[in-house]
Amino acid sequence: MTNIKAFLKSGHPPTLFAAFLYFDFSFAVWVLNGAMGPFISEQFHLSPAQIGLMVSVPTLAGAFMRFPLGILSQYIGRKKAAIVEMSAIVIALIYGFLFVKSYNDVLAMGVLLGIAGASFGVALSLGSGWFPKQYKGLAMGIAGAGNSGTALAALFAPRLAMHFGWQHVYGFAAAMMLLPLIVMIVLAKEPPDIEHQTLRQHLSCLFEKDGWMFNLIYIITFGGFLGLATFLPSFYYSQFHVTKVQAGSLTVLATLTGSLTRVLGGWFADRVGGITTLSVVFLIAVAGLFGLMTTPPLLATTLLFMLCFAALGAGNGATFQLVPLRWPTTTTVAGGMIGEIGALGGGILPNLLGQSKQHTGSYRMGVIIYAALAVTVLIIMRIVARSWTSTWVAPGGRARLSPSAFVTENVSQGGLGEPVHTEVIVQATS
Repeated sequence: MTNIKAFLKSGHPPTLFAAFLYFDFSFAVWVLNGAMGPFISEQFHLSPAQIGLMVSVPTLAGAFMRFPLGILSQYIGRKKAAIVEMSAIVIALIYGFLFVKSYNDVLAMGVLLGIAGASFGVALSLGSGWFPKQYKGLAMGIAGAGNSGTALAALFAPRLAMHFGWQHVYGFAAAMMLLPLIVMIVLAKEPPDIEHQTLRQHLSCLFEKDGWMFNLIYIITFGGFLGLATFLPSFYYSQFHVTKVQAGSLTVLATLTGSLTRVLGGWFADRVGGITTLSVVFLIAVAGLFGLMTTPPLLATTLLFMLCFAALGAGNGATFQLVPLRWPTTTTVAGGMIGEIGALGGGILPNLLGQSKQHTGSYRMGVIIYAALAVTVLIIMRIVARSWTSTWVAPGGRARLSPSAFVTENVSQGGLGEPVHTEVIVQATS
């Protein structure tokens, strides 16, 4: 209880709440086509490969929109960027309600839903910006728990689609987006931790080896979470022949587990280190994936998916405990870049599973390929992390809380540049 009070007093809880709500509702919109997948696929008689493409288009579009929004937020502020984005989401959803009539229209609408997927970096930086570094992991975990929007979409979209038609769900979503928009306007305050830099300095993180290591990690943790979340309703509907509403409810069980463990992942990473936490959750996720290769019955499949989502969700939180430690002055842009590449990873799994089902009659090969990729990334991370603990982070991936700490900043010198050590004074907090 004392730790919770200290955490709340150290920052600005209303802004953290506004950031959570903003990310939560945006995430629900982002995965809307996945939640309505069984309805759309039935109406247009889609193949498994077409379903995989349909649910991955919003993911890919959102990934490409994240970095520009992160750059924009550095110049107009994170709160204003969030307000602009949510306003654009409402307009896009109204368009979907009025004009989507065919499968090609659904694909086009998927691009517009990508606007909602751009919220990640801004939401996490806004929510954690008021908190000191020893609480960054928890604050980012709470803001990032907005990926529970997958559960909202899976729970409500099928039920609304059943009673009113799937196209009307876009209209309901447009009305609901007004809630986080109003909360953001009224409660949020722009954090004081921003440091204006040139575009060249912002982009320097794109050319760092550490940046691409984080990208690979997030392709597995967030990419796996997002890819499974969007594909699961269609998976349950085709694999076990449950009703569309039941497919959504089963998806909720898995995705909500992953959303809750994101907070725990950030909390554990603050205490034992992000590197240690990531190593554990990777092993758990791989074990769950290998269990799914045996094509178990419905109950066992759901429990294994819950295990996978729990690990991936915790991995998301642990990753973003490390990001502000590595890039303390450009967290928004670095997070946006990592989130962008990770979200692109979310487009890999639905297409892998869809192509596997269409060409082999089973999802097994797609699961095997993704599990092998996860093992490869884990091995590479353990090797690279040796240099991290000797430069910018404490053993295991914990924050360096001494009054003087070294961080590695990548300085572009007429090109890509190499990491150099810069001493930064860190204010000790009680």
